[in-house]
Amino acid sequence: MKKILFLSILILFSQSCKNILEEEIVSGITADYYNTPAGIEDGVKATYEPLRSWYGTQRGYTLTVFGTDTYTKGADGDYKPVNDYIATMNTPPSNTYFRETWNFLYQAINTANTVISRAPNVTMAEDRKAIRIAEAKFLRAHYYFILVQMFGPIHLTLEETTTIETTANRTPVLEIYAAIIADLEAAASVLPAAARGADYGRATKGATEHMLAKVHLTRATIEGNPNPTEDYQKAATYAKSVIETTAYGYSLVPVYANVFNQDNQENPEVVFAVQYTTELITNYNPNANPAGGEFNDGNKGHLYFQMEYDAGHKGTKRDIANGRPFKRFKPTVYTQNLFNLSADTRYTASFKQVWYANNDATLDQVTGPMKLGDTAIYLPAFEMPADVKATKKYKVINPSEVNSAGNYRYFPSLIKFLDPRRASIQDERGSRDFMVARLSETYLIAAEANLKLGNISDAVNYINVVRRRAAFPGKTADMEITADQLTMDFILDERARELLGEMHRWFDLKRTGTLIDRVKKYNPDGGPNIQPFHVLRPIPSDQLDRVTNKEEFQQNPGY
Repeated sequence: MKKILFLSILILFSQSCKNILEEEIVSGITADYYNTPAGIEDGVKATYEPLRSWYGTQRGYTLTVFGTDTYTKGADGDYKPVNDYIATMNTPPSNTYFRETWNFLYQAINTANTVISRAPNVTMAEDRKAIRIAEAKFLRAHYYFILVQMFGPIHLTLEETTTIETTANRTPVLEIYAAIIADLEAAASVLPAAARGADYGRATKGATEHMLAKVHLTRATIEGNPNPTEDYQKAATYAKSVIETTAYGYSLVPVYANVFNQDNQENPEVVFAVQYTTELITNYNPNANPAGGEFNDGNKGHLYFQMEYDAGHKGTKRDIANGRPFKRFKPTVYTQNLFNLSADTRYTASFKQVWYANNDATLDQVTGPMKLGDTAIYLPAFEMPADVKATKKYKVINPSEVNSAGNYRYFPSLIKFLDPRRASIQDERGSRDFMVARLSETYLIAAEANLKLGNISDAVNYINVVRRRAAFPGKTADMEITADQLTMDFILDERARELLGEMHRWFDLKRTGTLIDRVKKYNPDGGPNIQPFHVLRPIPSDQLDRVTNKEEFQQNPGY
């Protein structure tokens, strides 16, 4: 999938998804192209493409990581109101991300609808046709799952739109979940167990069951659900299948840090990943969005979680290995204190604490002897006493300084997404794959579902598998928990430790009904302002403007 040039197919969209995909238009292609085998193949590829406009983008991180208990605002960026939960989060530029997400996901849904409706009448190998339809259903479900969690009752359409429509519905949330689950169940019955070689990155039965587990886990929490226990049971069952089915080929990478090794991205822990590449033809579109939004411009996760290490410090300068520090997202005190530093490898595997001297032009300005390669900046996870700090020739930034009022520039920097393969220091395009789902999360889904079912022993066992993998050598026993320690708060803490920054957190807090309380408790910038209505995002104003049935299709309360 990495080397496929995703095509835009010229079709008509409804008003709720009116913009044609901002991709290269291939001369001579019309809507009839979907009535051919090549059209179905390219239509499915086009349905995958919007994954790149969500995963690994500032838009995606802003709407899933920002404004939670784990991350607050750094020094730079135009979207701070999303974190701060103030009124301007629904005015430019912050509301741009809500609008773009709504539009490109509905565009993707209509492309999937077109494939699903046209393919049955196309002459091609029946087994291949069935798989392509199943992929489209998997992706349609995936996009609706994002939308319904963010916006609540939304427009549900499962048919291809070929004419302009001026009305839209607000389908009840449980009906949308029913459609999502129906798509996933249909996909799971057809998709192959695994995808290898040229098919790596396509949907599989294992990925579909992981998603079914997460969808059922989420639907169990929806108000009005007549049988949440059944959903929890299905979540547990699907997660167990993903973990135990040999044909899927999944296993945890033995060392946590190696999960993020860019030289081993296609590792057995990956359940589903969005593919990126160093090839410009598939990883760069300079005309994609002249207004400045991100579409198909590489995985940019390496930019946003880095502190300002390259200015105001002696002996350092920006380089490719350490990343381009956009300093958008700063870990909260809660996040910094989550880890057992003596037993859990995930703190040092997740955060950069040391920067080494790489700027010979400023070495002579440093007090005491220093040479290239020496420690230049150190952020200890403990408070270094002032008298000890005074003896160091390098700069020490203590936790008290990191978390002092007004400091948004210096903080432990998440290294999971660093990308030293970029072409230059200033290049923003990253080629690292984005792991949408990995097996350790499947274990945590299984633990959460079993906790809700009262199967405490099973839940503890699932948690401990993840925690044992994260242990320093000889510290396995220190990482294991017992039944009396397992609570929903503990699972949320464990998800934060394991999945930090991986675009799950806002959805996790919403699903568990803890978004308001945890932001109030742990996010110093968003906490004073967040209100109950913030569990939904605002419907984009252009969507509200273009519908004619305005009494039925209204803004979410509070906006």
